Amino acid sequence: MGSPGIRQWLPYVLLFPFPVWLLLWVSRQRVEVYGGPNPELRVGRAHLPLSVVSRTAAIPPSAKSAALGRQLDPAAFVQNKSWVKDTVLIVLEDPEDPTPYWLVSTRRPAELLAAIGRGTSASG
Repeated sequence: MGSPGIRQWLPYVLLFPFPVWLLLWVSRQRVEVYGGPNPELRVGRAHLPLSVVSRTAAIPPSAKSAALGRQLDPAAFVQNKSWVKDTVLIVLEDPEDPTPYWLVSTRRPAELLAAIGRGTSASG
């Protein structure tokens, strides 16, 4: 650490990208819609058959804090990334599942709603 010049900063320059990459890799979340005979939505390790989806909506960034705060049902499935502004609401109608809806953060809500095939536009 007593080396003058560039040798003093070289370890920081070489080692800084690794923890940044590690944090980005750990915080990633994959949201996919699989087609086929039994289409399903996969968010991380959780999966949901699209046959139980009754309706969907995009939640604007201005309403995200209310949806995740005082209006949140404790039985809801939530995959939230605080740095992702857009959120999708997926309401379920499954008598065997106590989960009323899913809230999923996504950077492309319109594409997710279109892929689900039941997309509706958010109004307010």
